This record gives sequence, structure tokens and C-alpha cells, in this order.
Amino acid sequence: MIGDDNTYLTNFRSRLELPGIIDVHTHFMPEQVMAKVWAYFDSAGPLVGREWPIAYRDDEQVRLKTLRDFGVRAFTSLVYPHKPDMAAWLNEWSADFAERTPDCLHTATFYPEHYADSYVEAAIERGARVFKVHVQVGDFHPGDPLLNPVWGMIEDAGIPVLIHCGSGPAPGEYTGPEPIAGLLQRYPRLRLIIAHMGTPEYSEFLDLAEEYPGVHLDTTMVWTDFTEASAPFPTAEHGRLRALSERILFGSDFPNIPYSYGHSIFALERLELGDSWLRQVCYRNAVRLFDIT
Repeated sequence: MIGDDNTYLTNFRSRLELPGIIDVHTHFMPEQVMAKVWAYFDSAGPLVGREWPIAYRDDEQVRLKTLRDFGVRAFTSLVYPHKPDMAAWLNEWSADFAERTPDCLHTATFYPEHYADSYVEAAIERGARVFKVHVQVGDFHPGDPLLNPVWGMIEDAGIPVLIHCGSGPAPGEYTGPEPIAGLLQRYPRLRLIIAHMGTPEYSEFLDLAEEYPGVHLDTTMVWTDFTEASAPFPTAEHGRLRALSERILFGSDFPNIPYSYGHSIFALERLELGDSWLRQVCYRNAVRLFDIT
């Protein structure tokens, strides 16, 4: 038990002498889009597959205050399209959100469509610092030929791409490590952040991180009671977590989590990988990757 989240997280930051927490996996979206996402979780749709109560179902300003009260110094607004002719509009919204929310890392997205390169180029020119791709929801192959100019542009720009490509919580036609391995063979300098540590294909995505120095992984929902019940992380891989300590980033999936925010940090602490590992994962790695000052 961690008790009150604010107290627990304050003590956590104090003990590790951290100026804050950087959360690379949070969602802020246009109000109507967020409402549809929450409704999908409420219905336990096929991409969710189980009961999933939203812990932080509040309006935007309340959610921002909640994160800041938890000591989160920087975060993302991970938007993602599920159909054509949606990504450019989401990019406009997220750019405006970043302008009025200085502690948010300017986030953008894309979808395989004929004009994707034009709005991705525009997002880069406007200052995007991270792209979000959701292979499961978008239901597309990351190696779709329509995305060739996009991947090349992003690789050259060195902008990280946070990509949900593992087969959890429910597999999709194009999820799993094989499409990502093929993508990296073509674009080996990509700075990919594998969401959810690649749940449930943890070992295979760790393999890719070992092979490609630009591959990172985020901790989103991994090691929590909720995920351990259905997709436990293999304890035999804890040694590789230490070896890859500089390429693992803290993520929470706030606000769309079915438990308290503090539990996301507690789940990392109880791995007992040491304070240095926690400092890197919860703060220092993101500072370096995103050049946060």
C-alpha cells in the first residue's frame, strides 16, 4: 500500500533527489475524441478486452493540475488517428495545446495516407518533439509504402516516435515485433520508443533494443498489478533491464489507467533494481532524449 499519492510521490522524489518526474506516455486530446476513447474503454471493446475503469476522468484543467501536483515536470499529449483524414487535424490541436501548455512535449502523429509527408513536415517545422503511432488502433502495417517518406523524414530529424506495436492488450493484424524489425532494417537510425515495453512480447522487443541503439522502451502499465495478472513480465529478463537502464523511460498512460498514478511508480520501486535505475528511468533518460532543460 502506498497511501496518499501526493505524499508518496513527494517522498519518492525527495529520496531520489529528483526535481520531478518525466512521463512520456500521457494522453491529452480534443474533448470529443477523449470522450469517445473513454466510451470505448467503458464498453470493454475488443481492443481492450476486459473491464477498464478510467481513474482520472476529469476535465482537461483538472487533469493538468493532477499531474503537476504529482510532481510531473514534463509529459506528452499522445494523440493518434484511427482512420484517414484525421491526423492533420489532431496535429493542429496538439500544436495549439503545446503552445498553451509549456510543460507538454509538443506531440504529433500520422497515418498511412498520400499526403502524410506534408503534414508531418509541417509538424516538424512547427516544433514537434515526439510522434505517436498506434499500430493496434490504426490497424496498419508500420512499413506501409505510404509512410516511406515519413519515416525517412523523422529518421533524419532525429525525433523520437512513441509506438504502440506490441500485441497487448489484444493483438492486431500488424502488431508484434516482426513489423518493427523490418522497419528498423530499413531505417536503423530511428529513435523508437516501444510503448508498454512491447507487452506481451517483452523479450523480443528487448532484443531489438539491444540490436538498435535508437530503440527505447517505456514502462507504461508494466509491472502493475493490473498487467501482471494477464501479461506478467518475465523475471528472467530483469538483468536486461539493468543493462538497458539508459533506454527505459517512465510512462503511465494517464488518465486512462484503472488504478492510482502512484501505483505506476510503486510498481517500478518493487522491482528492486536500485535508486540509480529509478533516477534514470523516471527522469534522466527523458531529459537526455528530449533535451529537456
